[in-house]
Amino acid sequence: MTAFKNLLGIQRLSSRTPIVFGPAYSGRETLNSDGSLQLHSVSQKDHGLYILRIVRADGKDEEAKVQLQVDSSLSVFCNVFTSSRLMIQPVLRYVAEGEDILLQVHNLPKEARVFSWHKSNNGSPARKLVEYNRIKSSISWEPAQRIKGRVYKTGSLQLLDVIESDAGMYTLEVLNKDSKIERANVQFYVKKSVAQPFVQITDTAVTGGTSVILTCVSPDTDVSIRWIFNNENLQLTEKMTLSPTKCGLRIDPVGSEHFGLYQCEVSNFFSLQTSPPVRLG
Repeated sequence: MTAFKNLLGIQRLSSRTPIVFGPAYSGRETLNSDGSLQLHSVSQKDHGLYILRIVRADGKDEEAKVQLQVDSSLSVFCNVFTSSRLMIQPVLRYVAEGEDILLQVHNLPKEARVFSWHKSNNGSPARKLVEYNRIKSSISWEPAQRIKGRVYKTGSLQLLDVIESDAGMYTLEVLNKDSKIERANVQFYVKKSVAQPFVQITDTAVTGGTSVILTCVSPDTDVSIRWIFNNENLQLTEKMTLSPTKCGLRIDPVGSEHFGLYQCEVSNFFSLQTSPPVRLG
């Protein structure tokens, strides 16, 4: 109930009951049965942290998070002196391993007593990194964290000598004198070149009428995958099914029109690699 005001919608998959929309629903959102959320006519107001929460049949919860950044010609940070909203600006959103990054805080409340930084990645629960007590002027780093950095009384956090695992979602929690908690989120990425993938196939000599599964094998995570057929972007047909992450391609049944060369392409924000071709049929 504490987060109800931020609720967009609820969909019960076990029945045909209509979607229940919450207070955060603006009429520009479409909630799909596969869990995906589509935003229409995106504006600066849509930027922020989105959480997908799933309740399983056994009653257990599972959630995944994603931070939406909205680019526009009028950045919210251009109005930092007239805005009172707590904001975080990463100085360099994309950094290479070994570099430093500053998560610069704007508009930290003057009456803030304590603030703390937390980190989550790939939907994992947030873990505390450091806490700053402004009353006692004390800083307490969590001993189990690898993070090397500095925290400033302005709320800003500087991470030193970053590595790939440092990338992710960072949350600043501020405890004000009236015991109210205010939060702001920011995400940054660590540049990493992807390795060349390869395609595994259950049977390269498959005949018509049977099924086949092609798998794009890559050691990298957080990548986008695209399938290529005979040097062109693969056009899916009703006989083809992609896995949710697109790493798997199932053809059932196989026809002569499916015979040819298959490749997969993996990419992230910084690099792209294509697998050697594999012939089917």
